[in-house]
Amino acid sequence: MSEVVVPSAELERRTIRWSDFVSCDQAFIDCRTPGSDRKENYAMIGPGVSQAAGQYVNLRLPHGFNIGAAAMPHGITNNLHLHYTAEVFVCTEGEYLLRWGADGTEGELMLRAGDVVSVPTWIFRGFTNTGPDSGWLFTVLGMDDTGGIIWGPSVLREAAKHGLHLSADNELIDTAAGDELPAGDDLVEPMRQEYIDGLRRYSVEEMRRRVAAGDELRWSERPFIDSTLPGGGARLSCVIGYGMTEDAHQEPRMFNPHGHNAAWLRAEPGQGVSTHRQHESQTLIVKDGTWEVTLNRTDPVTVRLGPRDILSVPPDAWRALRNTGDERGDLLVVSSGDGRVRLEWDDEVLKSAADAGLGLDHNGYVAPYALLPRSARRW
Repeated sequence: MSEVVVPSAELERRTIRWSDFVSCDQAFIDCRTPGSDRKENYAMIGPGVSQAAGQYVNLRLPHGFNIGAAAMPHGITNNLHLHYTAEVFVCTEGEYLLRWGADGTEGELMLRAGDVVSVPTWIFRGFTNTGPDSGWLFTVLGMDDTGGIIWGPSVLREAAKHGLHLSADNELIDTAAGDELPAGDDLVEPMRQEYIDGLRRYSVEEMRRRVAAGDELRWSERPFIDSTLPGGGARLSCVIGYGMTEDAHQEPRMFNPHGHNAAWLRAEPGQGVSTHRQHESQTLIVKDGTWEVTLNRTDPVTVRLGPRDILSVPPDAWRALRNTGDERGDLLVVSSGDGRVRLEWDDEVLKSAADAGLGLDHNGYVAPYALLPRSARRW
């Protein structure tokens, strides 16, 4: 890998604080539908599936995925729609009722703080805030170009009563504001029943297997080569894909391709992950705690992150993470690609690990240093 040095200005550009989030209440076609008219849509990395030309996007750099959020008061509903690419909900606060199926009656599951659910592509889904107004759902969407969404037929018909239509280019048309309807097939029509009948159905049990519940996570106590070293000690729970784990016995909750992987990283005060880098794009989303992230080995730059703060780390940049708070902290790590993320550690970390009797085997997993072939033993 080439040496990538991140200037302080670039670190600032890639740091998206909670206070930097800008909501849009006109992002979707159901924004005037009673019961759905107080939704707030956020697009922090990439535009996601917003249909509003005025949607604010904090960072438009391609990452291989999009990150946004949905916030809405108690009782407000996000109506039924389907996605072409992966849609992952990360509930960090509150309680949401997820439902699915063309009419929303195929099944329901409750999402609570700490839960992550990956909703399959090509099925209709919707959700309602059943908890307090402060509920918060981050969304991770697969690919840079998501293709947009398809709304349920009833959603389009109801929106039309309020002057809202959708163009074939996935843009809102507001006749109440003076927009003219396009002619012919330039307007999205409700999905025909023959296509609805062909959609895959998911049972509640099948969908439950796609939920990584916060109180059921499986943690590796030693996911990295620095797990027993000063500066290390973080634990890891793989949610989507194998990601960056170096524990040969760790398995993710979900295996199917998403275009990205995701894992919870947990650290006690003073613990973290030592200096390393990876080739994939990486985004850190803080659930709780106070975290310090330092980039670069030469000319280091540092940022502190709190709850809901987001940091985009460039590929090939050296980085180290540490919990600087007084309590345990959790953050979600999202990296591009469907394969494993092979970490490259700073030489000082590898030497300290070797002194402690640990090394990495040829498959990239932690193993006893003394059992590695001589070609893999550098110290």
